[in-house]
Amino acid sequence: MKFILNSDYAPTGDQPQAIKGLVDGVNSGLKAQTLLGVTGSGKTFTMANVIAQTGKPTLVLSHNKTLAAQLYSELKGFFPENSVQYFISYYDYYQPEAYIPSQDKYIEKDLMINQEIDRLRLATISALLSGRRDVIVVSSVSCLYGIGNPADFDSNVIEVKVGQKITRNAFMRRLTEALYSRNEVELSRGTFRVKGDTIDISLAYEEILIRITFWGDEIESITTLHPTDFVSLGSHDSFKIYPANLFVTSPERLAVAIGQIEIDLGKQVQMFYDEGKDTEAKRLYERVTYDVEMLRETGHCSGVENYSRYFDGREPGSRPFCLLDYFPKDYLTIIDESHVTVPQIRAMYGGDLARKTNLVEYGFRLAAAIDNRPLRFDEWKSLTNQVIYVSATPADFEIAESEGVVVEQIIRPTGLLDPQIVVKQSAGQIDDLLEQIRIRIEKHERVLVVTLTKRMAEELNDYLLKLDIKSAYIHSDVKSLDRIAIIDALRAGEFDVLVGVNLLREGLDLPEVSLVAILDADKEGFLRSHRSLTQTAGRAARNLNGLVIMYADHITDSMQRTIEDTTRRREAQLRYNEEHGITPQAIVKARNAILASEKAVASVKNTETKRVKYDTEFSPAIDVAADPVLPYMSAKQVASYIENLRSQMLKAAKDMEFMEAARLRDEIIRLEDYAKSL
Repeated sequence: MKFILNSDYAPTGDQPQAIKGLVDGVNSGLKAQTLLGVTGSGKTFTMANVIAQTGKPTLVLSHNKTLAAQLYSELKGFFPENSVQYFISYYDYYQPEAYIPSQDKYIEKDLMINQEIDRLRLATISALLSGRRDVIVVSSVSCLYGIGNPADFDSNVIEVKVGQKITRNAFMRRLTEALYSRNEVELSRGTFRVKGDTIDISLAYEEILIRITFWGDEIESITTLHPTDFVSLGSHDSFKIYPANLFVTSPERLAVAIGQIEIDLGKQVQMFYDEGKDTEAKRLYERVTYDVEMLRETGHCSGVENYSRYFDGREPGSRPFCLLDYFPKDYLTIIDESHVTVPQIRAMYGGDLARKTNLVEYGFRLAAAIDNRPLRFDEWKSLTNQVIYVSATPADFEIAESEGVVVEQIIRPTGLLDPQIVVKQSAGQIDDLLEQIRIRIEKHERVLVVTLTKRMAEELNDYLLKLDIKSAYIHSDVKSLDRIAIIDALRAGEFDVLVGVNLLREGLDLPEVSLVAILDADKEGFLRSHRSLTQTAGRAARNLNGLVIMYADHITDSMQRTIEDTTRRREAQLRYNEEHGITPQAIVKARNAILASEKAVASVKNTETKRVKYDTEFSPAIDVAADPVLPYMSAKQVASYIENLRSQMLKAAKDMEFMEAARLRDEIIRLEDYAKSL
């Protein structure tokens, strides 16, 4: 099936030439291209058009799951008739296994799997193996972590046909080998139940049931049912049932894997004894022996992924299978915000290796655990086919990879211009800033102020508050959820000024901000580089009155490049607007698009006349120790309250409101700690 793009709008501005350039590049076989698209220029719409016109299965990579969810929602709207999938880490909460030698502290793995995201991951694999070409997968970088062998997954797909000769018991064995479990009480995801000659299967990857009816040793009918009211959704001549888990293997391969695990266990235990590490030897022997017993009895154990190399039949040091192995060879990769996503891909392997090395050296895991890892950067590059890097400020790596093939998209469909940039002397910068802030307050507009250090941000915030200017600050010490609540409160008018060190990390999209003030802009470094200054200046590009003031004693090379690039784009935008009779239009963006919870916004009120205390007023999660109700609750009532919150968390995660889910998760953790003291 071909991609069918559904949109009420046609490409405008720079979009037609950007789309043509990228499509021509893909069709001519270019390995890499870069789309330099300014903020608000409709880069996602351009991506959608490129996908539709090239017709290739596509992986869209994002650097965090929240942005991935936004892309997924947009692309699903553009392609309602095609297969748009979502693949991110399926943990609501995840504490990796670790050992800290300096403290002799072992941290056990703790996790909570989100069943809905697990279903979406399985749906992704099923779509890729179905043979369809019209598949788009929006993913975080978790797609580079190890998953099951594609050959094993594919070999456990069960294809049934009306009239097929198979006994009911043989069919049930096939289901259990595909990791479906029998449950006569509750037909939940990944289970099946048997009533006479009828078997009902709750698919692990779709929200439907399959009813297989037998007539003796022959399949008489195949029907799909609604999962709650069991209303028939249609009958089928044939149907493919995909496995219920990404880590699926055959009994033969399991037996071979267990044998190899025991051989390697003996070698590593003997090595520890030879080195005089008796404690490590005993620890490793007990842990792995227990895991092997569980594998023999149930085919599964806690931490089974640490033995993935044995199940895959891989050599020591070889890379694990990952989502990229499930794509056809000619797939297209689009990397959103590539200046952030690419460095994240590059850093994944090193962090994982450091943690696993300690576990192996101190006898908590076999050496094979190191081979359960994310891809190295060179491995990732070798698995990509054609890549489009998308960024407003592509890094040197992307430009080098593209060999100079950079497609610009600088005209916004709204007609909005890049902000003007003004350079002012550092002497008296605070007095001038105060005057500029008051001008914006009178117009009900917002201001971002960028400082060099955390201390400067805090002290400037204190100074503004003393002058009765509603202000808040953000830097790396402020918790993630608090940062999001503060940003949304700024949009709501709770504050007029937001002071920060590195406001780029927030992915800010604030149409209300008309002024960005950069203090000490001439202090060269990462936060005052050409790329950082350009990104920071772009925060004012969503407002009709956008202005950037750089306070500096002299103009650095980075400042000069930023000013020249912004001026060039602004002039091109002005020319386009004049030639086409376009009047710039302000962007109207719904509040709480960043944060799903109104409670978080309410938590940042009453801060006008005192310094912000982020550990209390700004924390969306409650302080259980100070909660006046908790001391009067019994242990049973607290447990009931926790379960209620857990249900809310799972619902929020299912609705892809990840920030609200994370807030509820933190609240549950605090309550569980409190419950232990009862």
